[in-house]
Amino acid sequence: METILSNRSIGFQGEDAAVNYLIEHNYSILARNWQFHHLEVDIIAENDEFIVFCEVKTRKDNRYGEPETFVDRNKQKHMFAAANHFIGRYGITKEARFDILTVIRTPENMEVRHLPDAFIPQW
Repeated sequence: METILSNRSIGFQGEDAAVNYLIEHNYSILARNWQFHHLEVDIIAENDEFIVFCEVKTRKDNRYGEPETFVDRNKQKHMFAAANHFIGRYGITKEARFDILTVIRTPENMEVRHLPDAFIPQW
């Protein structure tokens, strides 16, 4: 049980770091952990040009591979479906983009890496 709670806590800390990173880089945060039925998007943000649907992957290290490699095709399809619903529901007219933010949590800090346009819809 402790491992589950600590992993969940690390995930929340990673999302906080990702939100702070986006704000520092002139994005407005529209939603966090936005859900449509069983689908979820970690962060929905926008800048002057795009509405951005973000997946956040937080790890203690990258010994099992880079965090972004764990955003599989199934997760991407779920994000596309959720994004379509969000765009329709709120009448969004900006171009959509799908980003990944990776966070490596070290004892000293949270290292955030932003991968804009990490994947595109495959309809």
